[in-house]
Amino acid sequence: MKVLFTKMQAFGNDYVYIDAISQNIEAPGILARRISDRHFGVGSDGMVMLCPSQVCDFRMRIFNPDGSEAEMCGNALRSASKLFYCSGYTKKELLTVETLGGHQTVELMVEEGQVVNIHAQIGKPEFRAEKIPVNTEGEIFLDQRLKAADREFRTSSISFGNPHTVLLLDQGEDLEKLDLEKYGKSVEEHPCFPQRTNVTFAQILDQGHIRIREWERNCGETLGCGTGCCAAVVVANRLGLCGRRVEVQQPGGPLAVEWDQEDVVHMTGPSQIVFRGEYYHDIEEFIE
Repeated sequence: MKVLFTKMQAFGNDYVYIDAISQNIEAPGILARRISDRHFGVGSDGMVMLCPSQVCDFRMRIFNPDGSEAEMCGNALRSASKLFYCSGYTKKELLTVETLGGHQTVELMVEEGQVVNIHAQIGKPEFRAEKIPVNTEGEIFLDQRLKAADREFRTSSISFGNPHTVLLLDQGEDLEKLDLEKYGKSVEEHPCFPQRTNVTFAQILDQGHIRIREWERNCGETLGCGTGCCAAVVVANRLGLCGRRVEVQQPGGPLAVEWDQEDVVHMTGPSQIVFRGEYYHDIEEFIE
């Protein structure tokens, strides 16, 4: 089965996008394991499918590189919305998107028919431990101490349908010199988390600026993560370390994040198409 795909990058996560409105995609979990494989040459943080929806403009399904289905990702949401518009499915600039994490709203900034920026509302952060999930005696996991490898971090865990654990660096520590693989793996596989977690390392620069590096579960270090940026802002704000409107710096580029007075989190940033291609998906080869 031939599958047409689009590689997109959104100032952070690097996903493979598949139009499942015009194509019939069988066994998407198996396809995700192959097309998301960095060593295959396509390489990405996962696979995203654009699907029809009865309640929104379209439905977004997102798969991890191991083939498991995830709930939501802010960067995937932005790129998928741009692709939906660029594929000619809509002329609307305000879209609603159905995800496992809930219904999200995305506003496209269009100039001369081109999407130049994307504003996504990714919902309210979830602090309850059973929603993250995390092993803790309390209802939430906010401002705890967590031992990872040979050191302790000040950490919190929250979710926007996609759980993230935010680790705050000590004052004056250089995020660029942190051994991300060492501590990222240690936290991802920590017994505190019954399911592996995404790990966001955050350095607070001032009230309006945060720097992050992202360790994606089952994947490794990424260019960044929209949901991770939002998680870092929410945690830092709850701890009194930053305001509600923050620019988050990450290797893939800066994202603007706002946690509004109604507790809804918004993120704004561009997305670009890296390349388009096709992949022959031999299902029978992997079903055994």
